[in-house]
Amino acid sequence: MRKRQVVVMKYGECQKNHAANIGGYAVDGCREFMASGDEGTGSALTCAACGCHRNFHKREVDLRPKERFLSNRWLHS
Repeated sequence: MRKRQVVVMKYGECQKNHAANIGGYAVDGCREFMASGDEGTGSALTCAACGCHRNFHKREVDLRPKERFLSNRWLHS
């Protein structure tokens, strides 16, 4: 039997090279992606801290086993 997993995506530090156009390497120091807007809006993909698109941030994938919880009606019978 295969166990089901829940995929949790987190976005870490910004990796955008701001000095690429002059042949250098410089990152802005942003340590974690924070969405500028609500889920489903265009601003949800822009970081509130550094202003970069979410794709510039390091993607961290966390696979967790899907846990099953009893509903409240079963707990109080």
